[in-house]
Amino acid sequence: MDELIKESWHYLININIIEALGLIFGLLAVYYLIKEDILTWPAGITYVLLSFVIFWQQQLYGDFLLHIFFLVLNIYGWYHWKYGKPRDESKVPVTWMTLKRNAFFVIISFVGIFLFGYFLSSVHLIFPNLKPASVPYWDAATTSLSVIGMWLTARKHIENWIYWFVVDVLAAGIYFYKGIHFYALLYFIYIGLAIAGFIEWKKIIRQQQV
Repeated sequence: MDELIKESWHYLININIIEALGLIFGLLAVYYLIKEDILTWPAGITYVLLSFVIFWQQQLYGDFLLHIFFLVLNIYGWYHWKYGKPRDESKVPVTWMTLKRNAFFVIISFVGIFLFGYFLSSVHLIFPNLKPASVPYWDAATTSLSVIGMWLTARKHIENWIYWFVVDVLAAGIYFYKGIHFYALLYFIYIGLAIAGFIEWKKIIRQQQV
C-alpha cells in the first residue's frame, strides 16, 4: 500500500499535461451531460482530441479507434440536441427504450466485443509496424459498449447511463493496470457520475410527464 501511495504521488507531481487536461474536460463533459446541458458536446470533443495522444502512446488501439467514433458522435449529438427537438419543445426529450430495442443493443454489444477483440488480438499481424495490442478483449469490451453508450447519449435515451456504468468499471481497471493513473481516477469518478446521471435523468423524465 505504501508503494502504491508513493507511486501515485510521484505520478501526481510529474503528471503529463495532456492527461491532466483530459481529466478536466472529461469531467466537464459528464457534468454537463448530467445537467442536460448542450455544453457537454464541445467539452466532449476537447476530451476526445486529448485522448487520441494518450491512447496511441499506450498501444490501446481499440480506445484510439473508439475515440474516432466518439468525435463523430459528439458532433452528431451536438447537432441533434440543438436541432432535433420537436417543434413544440424547448429541448430533445429524455426517453426510455422499448424492451425489444434494449435487447437489440445488448446483442450488438456482445457481437462487437467478440469481433473487435479478435481484430485487436491480430492487429500486429495485419500491421507489422504496430506493437501487439494490450488487453485486446477487455479493450474491445469498453470500445463496443462505449459506441452503444455514445449513440444512446446522442439520442437522449436514459439507458446510456447503464452502458457508461459498465464501461467505467472496466476502463478504470484497464487504465490502472496500464499505469495511466489519472485516467483510472477519472473513470472511478465516472462510476459515481453514471449513477448520479441515471438518477437525475429519471427525475427529468418524471418532470416531462407532468
